[in-house]
Amino acid sequence: MERYYQPEIECAPREEMIRLQSERLVKQVRHVWENVPYYRKKMEKKGVTPDDIKGIDDLHKLPFLSKDDLREAYPYGLLGVPKKDAVRIQSTSGTTGKRVVAFYTHHDIDLWEDCCARAIVAAGGTNEDVCQVSYGYGLFTGGPGLNGGSHKVGCLTVPTSSGNTDRQIMFINDLGATIICCTPSYAAYLGERMKEMGLGPDDIPLKAGIFGAEAWSEEMRQDIQNTLGIKAYDIYGLTELSGPGVAFECSDQNGMHINEDHFIAEIIDPDTGEALPEGSEGELVFTALDKEAFPLLRYRTRDVCSLSRTPCPCGRTHVRMAKPKGRTDDMLIIRGVNVFPSQIETVLLNNGYAANYQIVVDRVNNTDTLDVQVEMTPELFTDNLGEIEARQKELVEGLRAMLGIRAKVTLVAPKTIARSEGKAVRVIDKRKI
Repeated sequence: MERYYQPEIECAPREEMIRLQSERLVKQVRHVWENVPYYRKKMEKKGVTPDDIKGIDDLHKLPFLSKDDLREAYPYGLLGVPKKDAVRIQSTSGTTGKRVVAFYTHHDIDLWEDCCARAIVAAGGTNEDVCQVSYGYGLFTGGPGLNGGSHKVGCLTVPTSSGNTDRQIMFINDLGATIICCTPSYAAYLGERMKEMGLGPDDIPLKAGIFGAEAWSEEMRQDIQNTLGIKAYDIYGLTELSGPGVAFECSDQNGMHINEDHFIAEIIDPDTGEALPEGSEGELVFTALDKEAFPLLRYRTRDVCSLSRTPCPCGRTHVRMAKPKGRTDDMLIIRGVNVFPSQIETVLLNNGYAANYQIVVDRVNNTDTLDVQVEMTPELFTDNLGEIEARQKELVEGLRAMLGIRAKVTLVAPKTIARSEGKAVRVIDKRKI
């Protein structure tokens, strides 16, 4: 039987949610106008005032915010409360330009933890569970968000953070952890290490995993579920909006329910900025309805996905977002073709390879090159050059069918590609150097 953390909200009728969103949007626009001069100038430039916003049907009148705006306004330009009322910052893990710094009041943290608690309960979590949080702590939002959510559910919380894999496995087994929260690439690594230690799915107490912070394919989900003997749930979030918990999967595992009482989602054409009809694939845009310290309106995430309001068997009424296909800014354009790393991952996993790979893009004689380095699993490892060449050819054909262009494939020995305890480094684009 499906459980809910806040059933009256998670299962609210659509009409009630529209009323709540409209009421909160009107209030939030006024709050931003009065307290965030940076965004007020953008509204004035567009000829919009708070009086023009009567409800969610007027959302399209507001200007967008982008990551460039966040960098330009760094550090305090988008702060919506006096500094004395903000109690915490979190920051993105980006390595280029100014980092995005997001601010939180006590109220903001409380609502964020509620969102994470909803995700944990949707994954089957109760106060009887042991929840091991193996996301990084500190400036990264993963650890603090799921840690707070786990407390709200009443789970025994194990704040291991990332790294020290053998100790992670020791705690999982000794403390009987039933829920693990980490990046999908680290979950895959944990499964690989457990297998090396002779631990099969029946030897592991885990029943569920909540994985996010990086793109992962359906094939990778199945691989993790089979290796760890768990049900793997997706979770979505951005530091700019609070962190993980903006959206989460239920037991149906068919899209992530967006917490619509806190966030309005739109899908737009990334080139024109025009809103697209439901079901269309485009860029995901979010408006935070009740954040006090960092109240972003119409923030362009650069994530590419679609939204669906078809009824969900779980009983939740919140709109569902599909797993992001990629990002408009992470998307690779190779010889004029749009390529997403998730497409390459799908081909590799369908051919029996684990999710340990790197994509190297370069430009030679004014022509883009695409080299996919794939780590062989111990079961598939061979030093027979003829067999390796045959397998590489098979993957080249599989990638050509998926992408429409030719890629070079290099099979490498197990453990050759560096493991990640946080977000995996999948793409090395040498064209930018």
